[in-house]
Amino acid sequence: MPLSGNPLRVAVIGAGIIGRAHAQRLSSGTSDAVLVAVADAHAETARAEAARWGVTADPLDVLLARDDIDAVIVAVPSGLHAQLTVAALDAGKHVLLEKPIEVTVEAADKILDAEKRSGKVLSVASQRRFAAENQFVFRAIRDGHLGKVTSATVEVPLWRSQEYYDSGSWRGTWALDGGGALMNQGVHLVDLALWLLGEVDEVYAHAGLLAHERIEVEDTVTITARLRDGVLLTFLATTAAYDGVPIRYAVFGNGGCVVVEDERLTRFDSSSGPAPAFDGAPVDQPMAQLDDFVTAVKTGGRPLVTSAQARAAVAFIEAVYRSARTGTPVRPR
Repeated sequence: MPLSGNPLRVAVIGAGIIGRAHAQRLSSGTSDAVLVAVADAHAETARAEAARWGVTADPLDVLLARDDIDAVIVAVPSGLHAQLTVAALDAGKHVLLEKPIEVTVEAADKILDAEKRSGKVLSVASQRRFAAENQFVFRAIRDGHLGKVTSATVEVPLWRSQEYYDSGSWRGTWALDGGGALMNQGVHLVDLALWLLGEVDEVYAHAGLLAHERIEVEDTVTITARLRDGVLLTFLATTAAYDGVPIRYAVFGNGGCVVVEDERLTRFDSSSGPAPAFDGAPVDQPMAQLDDFVTAVKTGGRPLVTSAQARAAVAFIEAVYRSARTGTPVRPR
């Protein structure tokens, strides 16, 4: 049943860097949601974060049993998402889940099954969709301002030091990180590309560990993909690009093109006439997604980022890794 009236009462599960950022947003007074509890595998970490915001620190089973908690934000290592999200949904909580939805399609499907039987709202963090520039591109493509879209490029050239990977034993592992530059960092742009361009028919990829040590996963991957309607996509993701190169994507059609760099619209050309309205005002993307989630819970509506869409991003990445291992084209499942 939709909720209304009072602010949504939310608990954060996971008190690391990302969880602390969620707790701060919930405590900022700028959303129709409030922080009421924190849980973490390390009790002392949970108590410290809870004390910072004047809320309780609860063991997970206690937190999920509380009837004064409407929703949870799950911000733990990716390979633990299914375990905690299924438990939260089965306990009757709405869930905002950090990206990716999980590290395999099989695990993601467990979450989707729990969502279906619970009837609760589930959304997955893909905040780049909420940027004004990306909303502009989405509308421009669908309104025909690029004509027939023919191709696109995505570049995610990031730098992560060896110290970054050494800072947590879970980082760079298949079991808990689920992959490297693509699964951990590039997943946001995978989601964005699929949202803008549609379903993928086939991928072909190369991947390597080129600039780091003591991790199991890739720090560089290149991909070519064919989409269901024939659009051709090239995609680069790396954490070995020193330093400060913008994240960039471009979409090309027979009637126009658009280029976005670090959420700045740097080029838009169209032969179809006036462009959609765009004022360029900056958007607090994580806060916009939190508000979208709260609105979906309170109205019984559909969040902008659905579990099925988040699963599609993981299916794409899983296919990329399989292609890189086998040297053959792979169709996402």
